[in-house]
Amino acid sequence: MNNTVVEALISRSNRLGSDPRNTNYAGGNTSAKGTENDPVTGEPVELLWVKGSGGDLGTLTGSGLAVLRLDRMRALVGVYPGVEREDEMVAAFDYCLHGKGGAAPSIDTAMHGLVDAAHIDHLHPDSGIAIATAADGEELTGKIFGDRVVWVPWRRPGFQLGLDIARVRRDNPQAIGVVLGGHGITAWGDSSEESERNSLWIIDTAAAYIAEHGRPEPFGPPLDGYGALPDEERRAKAAALAPTIRGIASQDRPMIGHFTDSDVVLDFLAHAEHPRLAKLGTSCPDHFLRTKVEPLVLDLPTTASVEESIARLRELHVAYRADYQSYYERHATEDSPAIRGADPLIVLVPGVGMFSFGKDKQTARVAGEFYVNAINVMRGAEGLSTYSPIDESEKFRIEYWALEEAKLRRMPEPKPLATRIALVTGAASGIGRATAKRLAAEGACVVIADLDLAKAEAAAAEIGGPDVAVGVAADVSDEAAVRAMTDAAVLAFGGLDLVVNNAGLSLSKSLLETTERDWDLQHDVMAKGSFLVSKAAAKVLIDQGMGGDIVYISSKNSVFAGPNNIAYSAAKADQAHQVRLLAAELGQHGVRVNGVNPDGVVQGSGIFAGGWGAKRAAVYGVEEQDLGKFYAQRTLLKREVLPEHVANAVFVLCGPDMTHTTGLHVPVDAGVAAGFLR
Repeated sequence: MNNTVVEALISRSNRLGSDPRNTNYAGGNTSAKGTENDPVTGEPVELLWVKGSGGDLGTLTGSGLAVLRLDRMRALVGVYPGVEREDEMVAAFDYCLHGKGGAAPSIDTAMHGLVDAAHIDHLHPDSGIAIATAADGEELTGKIFGDRVVWVPWRRPGFQLGLDIARVRRDNPQAIGVVLGGHGITAWGDSSEESERNSLWIIDTAAAYIAEHGRPEPFGPPLDGYGALPDEERRAKAAALAPTIRGIASQDRPMIGHFTDSDVVLDFLAHAEHPRLAKLGTSCPDHFLRTKVEPLVLDLPTTASVEESIARLRELHVAYRADYQSYYERHATEDSPAIRGADPLIVLVPGVGMFSFGKDKQTARVAGEFYVNAINVMRGAEGLSTYSPIDESEKFRIEYWALEEAKLRRMPEPKPLATRIALVTGAASGIGRATAKRLAAEGACVVIADLDLAKAEAAAAEIGGPDVAVGVAADVSDEAAVRAMTDAAVLAFGGLDLVVNNAGLSLSKSLLETTERDWDLQHDVMAKGSFLVSKAAAKVLIDQGMGGDIVYISSKNSVFAGPNNIAYSAAKADQAHQVRLLAAELGQHGVRVNGVNPDGVVQGSGIFAGGWGAKRAAVYGVEEQDLGKFYAQRTLLKREVLPEHVANAVFVLCGPDMTHTTGLHVPVDAGVAAGFLR
């Protein structure tokens, strides 16, 4: 980037956006005005660079900027048809664009283009929104900032708001910014440094005033019986409730979840005013677009049992859906988009924490972060005054805005396994690792479980960050460890949809050489381990009420009798019959159980690398490094089987094209006639 104006804008944006005190993820926008040569005439032209629609300030790059000609933007004022038709102006921005590429202009572009300032920051800081949502916010603005900051009453973002702020700037030359009622702040400056300095001054001044003058208990007195549970007990209760809560949030469409038990959330729920404040909902448009107009709040004390909590949550869900339907019907007009679902996106459980939901993990996590922002806003507003968010009708106008609907329709089609949560055991290497990678590539969130935690975490990091994959330790032969693994999975992503029983090991020994310990070890990991994992997973799947898949990585040896592997083959035969037994039992819950029978998967295999390969090579009289080729030559297709081929079969079994198949075993062996199913 050669333009110093743009370089300064990006640097300022990244600094402001990386500090959550200044704005939330993907919230707010910044801009700069300057000149560049017109690529056609070679003459200098005035331009506006502004963060585009959907971008994030903290990670903004040049490609995330919309670039517009200021002369054409200012000319729009002359053709503006009025506030009733202001949405039409967004399409007009496209005719003001300069050059090729760049991001789509956002709804706030008018604010940045029409206000006569070289650099502008529009932000959503908790301290600023606290003033913006206080019942006497206008009076507080004058008291806190004097004439340096001007109050602007709530108006939906758009062209008219840009005109309003431009007028404020003209009429108040001493002002450095505004507080936007119910919304946030905007600041400006003649230089990038001055704009940033003014933004931070407004934010810090508001925060300092709240800290000095706010009431000590803005959420009211502590509510008896609603305090936070001890850490271990809290996490256990959260894990027990998570599947049911995810099912509640996913009645209309499947959702990914995120769990937060931060002090901010627990303190809010432990005080008397939390039911009233939660009912009022959030105010900043960025907040309630992610969190819905209000959360679902469990109205039971911390001491309520899991069973009591689940029963009450289901009752509250029925009431929540009815209330949301009524909200939609109160405000919808003939041209309103169809209702997008009546399930909550935020569920609050006193003593436990907050469950937030979205179409993917990042969206779910950010929804939770936004509600934490909202709690901070409520604390500030209640500390100084009374929290008074924008009217319900205005929230509806934002939530079901035609421009917002158009943005949703522009989103790319989801991948086949989007919103699905997979748990793969033995996933740090070989078949398990390949399976985890394939499932993640198809859109799933993946929990990588392995005996070696470091390797599990390394595999998860390779696949993606914590919004895509997490690594957990698991000894599948230990029931407590399996329970901990399952709890970790549901707390990471909200629940489970797909479980792959892949953990295994093998010892190549003849009958007379096989010891009781050899037998027990292999059966504990594969037969017993698969049973324990399936049992724990089935509990989650049934509680969710969303169906699901369990896939067993069995073996050709489950049906083919070969020499010197009595313990391994018997354990695999046990797994193969578990598939049939569980398919028969879990079908009533919409859970499909299928198996994959690989053979000769040498490359990347932890089993073969651990000595099994050398012993099998000795049995067949070949060099260990040639074992894969040997297995290939004995197949009908003469092809070596790789971990990725097994992963492909797992995807097919749990993908969108096999919804009516259960109890099936799929051979992935390049064709071994002796292993044909009969």
